[in-house]
Amino acid sequence: MSITTVGLDADDTLWHNETIFRLTHARFVDLLAEHGDEALIETRLADVERRNLRLYGYGVKGFTLSMIETAMELTDGRAPPEVVREILAAGREMLAHPVETLPGVDEALAALAERYRLVLITKGDLMDQERKVAASGLGDLFAAVEIVSEKTADTYVRIFSRHGTGAAEAVMAGNSMKSDVLPALEAGAFAVHIPYAITWAHELADAPEDHARYGALDRIADLPEWIAKFCHI
Repeated sequence: MSITTVGLDADDTLWHNETIFRLTHARFVDLLAEHGDEALIETRLADVERRNLRLYGYGVKGFTLSMIETAMELTDGRAPPEVVREILAAGREMLAHPVETLPGVDEALAALAERYRLVLITKGDLMDQERKVAASGLGDLFAAVEIVSEKTADTYVRIFSRHGTGAAEAVMAGNSMKSDVLPALEAGAFAVHIPYAITWAHELADAPEDHARYGALDRIADLPEWIAKFCHI
C-alpha cells in the first residue's frame, strides 16, 4: 500500500490562530472587569461558545457573537454600547489580522507536494478561511481546499475518496486531537498530531497512543520523513 494523499489542517497547523483569539480573550476580560474576575468571565464565555457552536459554527464571527451574548449575560442585558462597539471592533481586527505561517511550513509542504496530493481540510467561516489561504501564499500547493462545518469520520471518508484514493491511503495532520486525529483514524487514515503552543479547550482529547496508524511530531518539518518511514503497512 502506498500513500497518495495528505490532508492538512490550517489554523494552528500551518499558521498562527489561537494566539490571536487569546489576545482578544484578554481584551474581552478587561472590558468586563467590573462584572467579574477573569475566571468567571472566561468560564461564561466558554459556556456560551459551546452552546453556540451548533448554531454559528467555528470562526471569528461566531466568537464575536458569543462575546456579545456573554457580555449581555454578565450585565443582565445592560451592556454599554461602547462595550458592544469594542467587541465588534475586536472581531473586525481579527478578521483582518495578517496571516503568519509557522516555522517549517513552507519547506514541509513543498516537499510533500512533490510526492503526494495535498488537501487542505479546515473548519471555520468560509470567507475568513478563504482569505487566510490566499494570504498565506500556500494555495497553489493544494490540489483541493475543503472548508467544513465539522470534522467527523464521515467527513474524512468523503474528502479522501473525492480527492484521493480513499482514507486507507491518506494521512491527516493537524494540531487538534479531537478534530484532526481521532476522526481521521476512525475513517481508516493515518493521523499525525502536531501540537500548537495553545489548544482551544473545545479541541482537547486523549491521544490514541496504541493505535498503529497514529503518530505525534513536535514540528511539521518532520512530517515528510515520518510519512515516508511509517505509512507503509
